[in-house]
Amino acid sequence: MQHIPQAFNSISDLHRVLGLPKPLHPLISVVDNTLISINKEQLPPSFLLDFYKVSYKQGLRGKIKYGQNYYDFDEGGLVFTSPNQLLATTDDTEYMGFTLLIHPDFIRNYPLGKNIKNFGFFSYAVNEALHLSEKERTLILGILKNIDDELQLPIDEFSQDVIITQIELLLNYSNRFYKRQFITRKAASHDLLTKLETLLDDYFNNKTALMKGLPTVQYLADELHVSPHYLSDMLRSLTGQNAQQHIHNKLIEKAKEILSTSNLSVAEVAYQLGFEYPQSFNKLFKRKTNLSPLKFRQSFG
Repeated sequence: MQHIPQAFNSISDLHRVLGLPKPLHPLISVVDNTLISINKEQLPPSFLLDFYKVSYKQGLRGKIKYGQNYYDFDEGGLVFTSPNQLLATTDDTEYMGFTLLIHPDFIRNYPLGKNIKNFGFFSYAVNEALHLSEKERTLILGILKNIDDELQLPIDEFSQDVIITQIELLLNYSNRFYKRQFITRKAASHDLLTKLETLLDDYFNNKTALMKGLPTVQYLADELHVSPHYLSDMLRSLTGQNAQQHIHNKLIEKAKEILSTSNLSVAEVAYQLGFEYPQSFNKLFKRKTNLSPLKFRQSFG
């Protein structure tokens, strides 16, 4: 029988199940994970939260090679999840660190309500967590404490503004620290980029495109064992282009090769590259090269 994930629609519901006191505010909470008073066995195997979760995990360890040296980030790290992501209880779940819970209604009437979708790390996998240095950890924990301190005060007309400012600060610092992580992991990132290029080459050379259609970002991410957002953000930090742009560049490169070395019709080239309709191929080719596929071919004639 298939297990149905338990859904938590409110922060209060999650507090109750975790054996925590009622949250100070119904739409936002900072949880000291050491206060959770429930055994892992009592938690549902999988669950869905109707709110954002930012977890600082104290036991998160990562060794990063930078140049010839390894840098230890043993100060823990941050894991971000957005509403309705499937979460699972694992054997190594530890009640250490802190968790920030933010209901979308809390930020809905602020620019952050829309802008939060631009922080791609809310869609990263757990193994793509943000590893923190000691200095970064101190900064992040300071912001979490500021939010908690504000929640302890009586609510006034400024309370929500102050807390939202702190959330934005936390997310902007996280963006900066992820950028640093992509740089300190450049060797691993370049390795991923090389694998991506090989994967795309094989996809077009082995006529997979003809059988399966255009490669998608999700397909590439699955093959490379990373999440789509992480792949795009990593590529953007290395090359200035996201995963979809890499696919398009490879498509155009392959199209130019076939158009200049074969007698296949433009429609046949489109089908071989995975396009369902030749018009879509023509449109993309012209947008990328300022020439139609036919004009490009004629320039070789």
